[in-house]
Amino acid sequence: MAPKNAFYAQSGGVTPVINASACGVIQTAQKYPEKIGKVFAGKNGIIGALREELVDVSTESDEDIEGLKSTPSGAFGSCRYKLKGLEDNKAEYERLIEVFKAHDIGYFFYNGGGDSQDTANKVSQIGEKLGYPLTCIGVPKTIDNDLPFTDCCPGFGSVAKYVAVSMKEAGLDVESMCESSTKVFVLEVMGRHAGWIAAAGALAAENEGDAPHIILFPEVKLDKEKFLVRVEECVKKYGYCCIVASEGLQDQDGKFLADAGTKDAFGHAQLGGVAPVIANMVKDALGYKYHWAVSDYLQRAARHIGSATDVEQAYALGKAAVELAVEGKNAVMPIIVRTNDEPYQWELGHANLSEVANVEKMVPADYISEDGFGITEKCRKYLQPLIEGEDYPAYEKGLPKYVRLKKQLIDKKLPKFDV
Repeated sequence: MAPKNAFYAQSGGVTPVINASACGVIQTAQKYPEKIGKVFAGKNGIIGALREELVDVSTESDEDIEGLKSTPSGAFGSCRYKLKGLEDNKAEYERLIEVFKAHDIGYFFYNGGGDSQDTANKVSQIGEKLGYPLTCIGVPKTIDNDLPFTDCCPGFGSVAKYVAVSMKEAGLDVESMCESSTKVFVLEVMGRHAGWIAAAGALAAENEGDAPHIILFPEVKLDKEKFLVRVEECVKKYGYCCIVASEGLQDQDGKFLADAGTKDAFGHAQLGGVAPVIANMVKDALGYKYHWAVSDYLQRAARHIGSATDVEQAYALGKAAVELAVEGKNAVMPIIVRTNDEPYQWELGHANLSEVANVEKMVPADYISEDGFGITEKCRKYLQPLIEGEDYPAYEKGLPKYVRLKKQLIDKKLPKFDV
């Protein structure tokens, strides 16, 4: 049987290491010429497939493909575009199959989070229904670390490292000035429902009194009075108080403190900034001078401080996705299986996409301290190895040297499709 071509796409919010997974997919696919022909990548994710905007990866140099390992963001372009259910909008799924058929694509590698794994699963189903054999493999990615089954998610370790380092440095800054200036500092981090990134900020506190002094998790509804008492206690005891707040922090009624009243492309509430809400709450009640910061895109683009563990795992999962495909597996996602804490050891496994799709893994209750404002030793033991190891990119003229691909598109064969 002649080899089939492969299609790879990046989806959702990008990470410091999603391109390392792309590198793993592309380089591994090239090792199986008897089964995989060309590798195409979607320009701007799944939108590229719908519009038949396919990047011919073979036109990129080997050096640039290798350089993806140390380049942040989505090198091929990503998107926030959720395909509707099969029964609601079969046209989009049928269009995907048409494009795959037109370009002899037999493998679909979708690099994303829970929504993306759901899409990959549905594409495998529609391919079967339409009689077009298609191997669909999910490649895990999300800085939120909320995919089930896998021990951790590529992207999380590097973001966790960035947040912990940022809090360690900012904490020293605030401590040095607190006698006559800022006494409260709030760092807002991503995490809509799962507080893994917020939890990672706690790694900066290695000794009693170190920042951060308070972690605000989306899993723990904010008790305003209890929180303000803790802030005041910290300022009196240490001279200052540093707080890591997850964007998904909720009040006692379960409402997001930072709900902007709008929704994103996936139908999620658009969150408008919890840090200023918290900072002003402290100012109004206690009168302390404050500063706040939102790590936002900085945390997920910070490849210059990437975790070596994270980079290694991201590449390994991209590689494993291709290996699962050529072994004949379908509608699965490779995962990280932790086999030991100290020293940290892991191996690869896989999970069914049908069980992964749209399931969020929250921070367990026994990872959060009894008062709800910190992490337990069990949580620290889980998090610590994920931020360890350095994998610095090459530098040129004082700046990281990152790859920009040519992204040469192949010729279209089908009529235009509006997205």
